Amino acid sequence: MASGGGYGDPSQKIDYVFKVVLIGDSAVGKSQILARFSRNEFSLDSKATIGVEFQTRTLVIEHKSVKAQIWDTAGQERYRAVTSAYYRGAVGAMLREVPTEDAKEFAQKEGLFFLETSALEATNVENAFMTVLTEIFNIVNKKNLVADENQGNGNTASLAGKKIIIPGPAQEIPAKSNMCCR
Repeated sequence: MASGGGYGDPSQKIDYVFKVVLIGDSAVGKSQILARFSRNEFSLDSKATIGVEFQTRTLVIEHKSVKAQIWDTAGQERYRAVTSAYYRGAVGAMLREVPTEDAKEFAQKEGLFFLETSALEATNVENAFMTVLTEIFNIVNKKNLVADENQGNGNTASLAGKKIIIPGPAQEIPAKSNMCCR
C-alpha cells in the first residue's frame, strides 16, 4: 500500500498534485485536522478560518511523490459563496462533523469511505488522508492507463467525480443576488 509520509524534501520531483477540500460547519475542527496532518500540531485556542487557507504535504504513494494540497474552507454561512468557488479542481473532499450512525449510513449509500478521526488524539488523521489520497492515486493511474491505450482515438484522461448532495444546513449555498445593472 502506501509508503513514506515524511514532511517533505523540497528537492524531490513531484509526480502528482492532488487538491482535497475539507467541508464542514463552523468550529467542527477542520483546521485542527489539517494542522495535525500537515505539521503534526494541535492547538486548543484556534481562531475561526476566514475565507480559505491551504497547506501542502508531500507523500510517497506506490513509489511516486504526491503533493497533497489540502484546502480548509471557512465553515461560517456568510463565507459560503466564496468558499464554494474553491471546490473547483478538487479531486477529493472530506466532510463535516456528522453523528457516527448517520455518517456510516450516508457513506454506505453513496459508496464513500468512512473513518472516524480525532485531531486532538491524533487518531486516524494520517490514515484518513492516506486512504483518500491513495484512492485518488489509484483512480488517476487507471485513467492514465486507459488514456494510453486510447491515445490513437484522441481521448484524454480526466477525473470526473460524482456529485454528492449532502443533507442538512452545511450545504445551503445562498442564491447570488444581482446587485448591478439596475
